This record gives sequence, C-alpha cells and structure tokens, in this order.
Amino acid sequence: MKEKTFITITRQYGSGGVSIAEGIAKVAGIKCYNRNIVAAAAESLDTFDDVQSVIEKSYDTPNDFVASLSALVGQGVPRQNQMYVQQARIIRELAECDESAVFVGRCADYILRDVPNHFSFFIYADDDCRRQRAKEIYKDFSFQDVLDVDKKRKSYYAYYTGRTWGDPQNYDLMINTTNITTEQAVKIILDYVELRQK
Repeated sequence: MKEKTFITITRQYGSGGVSIAEGIAKVAGIKCYNRNIVAAAAESLDTFDDVQSVIEKSYDTPNDFVASLSALVGQGVPRQNQMYVQQARIIRELAECDESAVFVGRCADYILRDVPNHFSFFIYADDDCRRQRAKEIYKDFSFQDVLDVDKKRKSYYAYYTGRTWGDPQNYDLMINTTNITTEQAVKIILDYVELRQK
C-alpha cells in the first residue's frame, strides 16, 4: 500500500464494519479513526459527555431544511451542524498528515472524495446475519434497534452529503459479509487497494 492511502468504511449496523476497519489497520500497520473523531470534535466544542451519548446526539439533524436555515440565520449554527463541521475538519486535517489511515463512518467517504489514494467501501450483510449479530454482540439490541440505527445513518448521510447512503455509485466496492469472515473481508479490501495502486 502506498504512503498516504486512505480507506473509508461505511457500514450497515451489524455487518461487522468496525471489526473490518480495525483489522485493516492492524494488518496494514496504520491508524483507525472511529469514535475518537467524534470525541475529539465534541471536546473541541466543549460538549463532551460520555462517548456513546455524544455519538447518538451527533446523528441528530434538523427535521427539515427550513428549520435548519432559520437556525443558521437567527441563532447561529445548530450544535449538530457544528459537530459535523468539526468532525469534517478533523478528518481533513488527518488526511493532510503523512500517514495512511482508516476512517469509519462520519461521512468520511464524502469528505475525502477528492483526496488522492482514497478508497471507499460499503459493508453490508443479510438481515438474518445482522439479526443474529444483534443477539450475540449487541445483546440489548433488537433487530428493530439495528434498523433504527441504519435509518439515522441514512438520514445523516443524506443531510450532509446530498447523496444516498448505500448507493453503489458512491463507493469503490460494496462487500456482503454474510458468508465471509472479518479476515477475508480485510484481505479483499487490501487486495483491491493494492490492485488499484499498481
């Protein structure tokens, strides 16, 4: 993998995307940015609670464009918009460093879309697989909770990028993890990057 290569992972909840991102980072010997971006953005805005609480709040978007516009004009930038702007700034600054990195979520695929050596992947899985993962890993999560998280991600992505979350045209490759291991998915991604960089 070339120096200053950036891999972005967008994922359905329960598809194993975070584990894959961490696996890529470990095999390639690079950093993985996920919750730490949200935490850094919240800290810079003096809104830091616990990380999970901040992540949940960061997905909030105004209900409609008019409400958002009135907030921007009348009362300053809404907190959730400030969070997005700050996260985007942090992601761009990290991409300007000399180190390769993996980014999970946070619209990083869109934020880095014009950066050289950036490769974006969408990780998904069949509903039965995600339902099973919800039982085994996210023990207090029902499958409806899983779907609700995806709904928030889809709305957040559409609001800030103007694009459709999960649309194949937004990614270099989409990977169904239903019948493959985390290690196999990591290899597919790294092989793809290597092939593209030849």
